[in-house]
Amino acid sequence: MKKPLPDSRSRLAALRGLLRQQKLTGFIVPRQDEFQGEYVSAYAERLHWLTGFSGSWGMAIITLNKAAIFVDGRYTLQVRQQVDTKRLTPQHLIDQPPADWIRAHLKKGDRLGFDPWLVTADQAQRLAAACAAAGAALVPVARNPIDALWTEQPARPATPFAVQPTQFAGRSPRDKHKDMTAALAKAGADAAVIALPDSVAWLFNLRGEDIPYTPVVPAFALLKRGAKAELFIDPARLPEDVKAHLKPVAVVKKPAALEAALKALGRRKARVMLDGAWVAARIRSVLEKSGAKIMAAQDPCVLPKAMKNQTEAEGARTAHRRDGAAMARFLRWLEAEAPKGCLDEWSVAQQLRSFREATGALKDLSFETIPGAGPNAAIPHYHVNPKKPLKLLADSIFLIDSGGQYQDGTTDITRTVIIGQPTEEMTDRFTRVLKGMIQLSLARFPAGTTGSQLDVLARAALWQAGLDFDHGTGHGVGSYLSVHEGPARINKTDRVALQPGMILSNEPGYYKAGHWGIRIENLLLIRKAEKPAGGEREMMSFETLTLCPIDQRLIDTRLMTRAELDWLNAYHARVLKEVGPLLAGEDLAWLEKACVPL
Repeated sequence: MKKPLPDSRSRLAALRGLLRQQKLTGFIVPRQDEFQGEYVSAYAERLHWLTGFSGSWGMAIITLNKAAIFVDGRYTLQVRQQVDTKRLTPQHLIDQPPADWIRAHLKKGDRLGFDPWLVTADQAQRLAAACAAAGAALVPVARNPIDALWTEQPARPATPFAVQPTQFAGRSPRDKHKDMTAALAKAGADAAVIALPDSVAWLFNLRGEDIPYTPVVPAFALLKRGAKAELFIDPARLPEDVKAHLKPVAVVKKPAALEAALKALGRRKARVMLDGAWVAARIRSVLEKSGAKIMAAQDPCVLPKAMKNQTEAEGARTAHRRDGAAMARFLRWLEAEAPKGCLDEWSVAQQLRSFREATGALKDLSFETIPGAGPNAAIPHYHVNPKKPLKLLADSIFLIDSGGQYQDGTTDITRTVIIGQPTEEMTDRFTRVLKGMIQLSLARFPAGTTGSQLDVLARAALWQAGLDFDHGTGHGVGSYLSVHEGPARINKTDRVALQPGMILSNEPGYYKAGHWGIRIENLLLIRKAEKPAGGEREMMSFETLTLCPIDQRLIDTRLMTRAELDWLNAYHARVLKEVGPLLAGEDLAWLEKACVPL
């Protein structure tokens, strides 16, 4: 057996040796697995193995004499800390996208290899066009060369999948299958490829443990008109109760049978719905070459999955009350212990996890906790190094972004607290962030409104002071699924109409690079609002799900309107009413103090 390659220098050299053997000029190494999700199992961490970069999105392009790694704005600092920049040049995904780099660095006759299972159909088209513009060719490979070099590559997960009972899901797989096949018929499609793991999990009411923090089911499925679905999954991972659960709606086949099923659709000249933004390029290629007619369309599960039914909405409320109690216990503990000067980011994150575990209902965290002390709070997607955590110091800001996965709901909450005394600048910025969060919480809007139309509400108070933040204001959240769920978001550009049942985060922030950062995050449920007297249109509003005090020591009430103060006081009264019964003793006394009206 070959010895493992020790570092990125030797790994890059070995990869280039394989590329020469295969007559390739370069190779694309994405962060994604074949299901294109944000989080991946250990076996799919090819980019991390090659480069050392551990962020949740990235792509490297390695040629025989150059190498670049592309990351978005969340990871511009992290990539330089983790990657050997003498051998890999960091590039900004938006300002210097891979397609531009390809056009600038490839030349006529070059052959750029890629794994067609790890690149989406849409990505492959863009990359192929960039190669063609340079006179080069984008070449699919039969076996990923990283897998050939990675001698200690972890095995694929083999843990059993489990049923998400209807008491939590709200609807049975039979009902969902009926709706989805009706959608196929309406679109004039014969079949649809379902490739998103959270769509597969939602459609069949299944959950898994393959991917950290995200209980999805990494598997492919084919929806067919007038027939059971085909689910491509290892039968050995399906306990008897799961097999019985699936039998009315799906035929289970081994993953290796997928390409044969795609070719069978092609021979029938079937019209196949395919979401090119998520489906692997290999799937589209097999369908096209075998004669299928591709119908470009969004995954039909995405929108109904995002629109939570009454059972899922009530589950979210219960999960947030439970999570709010854990957060209250944590914040009381933090307020008591932080001034002693003994806490660091890592120990605080572990303590918060222990409070959530004490509920007896925690399945997992919903993402890796982000505990930013001092200057690290200014890094929105900070990753704590357990070997080098920062201490929580006096008169400093501490930001903690965290969440839990419970069977009845997924939570995501950020709170910013002060240890000691804040400066006037800290209270000014915190209050402006809070004003934005409140204004978005108060919004009423008609059908058809998009996240981009509401985004300004969260930024207006910052804009008045010449300030802003560079991340989106809100993302969708699943129901015991992914903490980042499409299709709707709240940001400057989103064009998806907001609809009742969607759960979105509300998380404006402000970041003073190198010093401190502020973010306040609640989750919101969209619901129909009562039509006001004389109103002509159906309206919608937000119900706040998150139940946790906001640090009043950082609020400058002089900057707040009466309506904003009324919202805050009503919110804290609700927190005390709904979370208080779950607490006792010092925890309850702390909550009562934290929720005193301003």
